[in-house]
Amino acid sequence: MRGRDGPARNVARWALAALMVFTGTVHFGRTSSFFGQLPSWTPARSAVIWFSGAVEIALGLALAFSPVRWRATVGRALAVLFVLVFPANIYQAVAGTDAFGLDSPAARWIRLLFQPVLVLWTLWASGAWPRRSEPS
Repeated sequence: MRGRDGPARNVARWALAALMVFTGTVHFGRTSSFFGQLPSWTPARSAVIWFSGAVEIALGLALAFSPVRWRATVGRALAVLFVLVFPANIYQAVAGTDAFGLDSPAARWIRLLFQPVLVLWTLWASGAWPRRSEPS
């Protein structure tokens, strides 16, 4: 069953892929919305935001359309991206900056709890999460 994923995993993978393409696109259309996640001293903040948006779009498309043999690799790469952007979310919570409708300390700190959920969702949906061995 290595090459076949169940319907739930496929729905989760396609939903995550769509989310990544959507949020990546938002990086270009609403760049200033992301400034709250980067310190003002960050060089070329717009370029950093555009680059991360391009990476999100690329990984979302790869998650949706890559051959089965590459999905786990794409999933691991996306999980790494979620880990790499986590400090930006921490910065927003600590600095108390408003972005994405997160306009209270509680909302900013609660958001941090969802980053591990995204990582786990990504690993499971992509098939990178260790599967149980199947009987021979």
